[in-house]
Amino acid sequence: MAAKLKKGDKVVVLAGKDKGKEGTISSVDPKTGKAIVDGVNIAIRATRQSQTSQGGRIPKAMPIQLSNLSLIDANGKATRVGFRMEGDKKVRFAKTTGDVIDA
Repeated sequence: MAAKLKKGDKVVVLAGKDKGKEGTISSVDPKTGKAIVDGVNIAIRATRQSQTSQGGRIPKAMPIQLSNLSLIDANGKATRVGFRMEGDKKVRFAKTTGDVIDA
């Protein structure tokens, strides 16, 4: 299936503890259906000090389910993503405005 959300997309969280937060997708794992969004779903990882790194409590962004994310359109609102053919090219478009997402 074609990817409705891709790396670099600006998204808003629809459900969970970070509901309403916005961020940019830094990576997507299509096999598990999850994505890592910057500044969302942060977990604290305690690490020991080593010669190369400082120890302590290090925040880490954890994966979030793709179904709990929605793309932000040009108006700044959450939108669903659709596909259509423009000429011989398949493009993504925002369902609320009808604008093409990737030009």
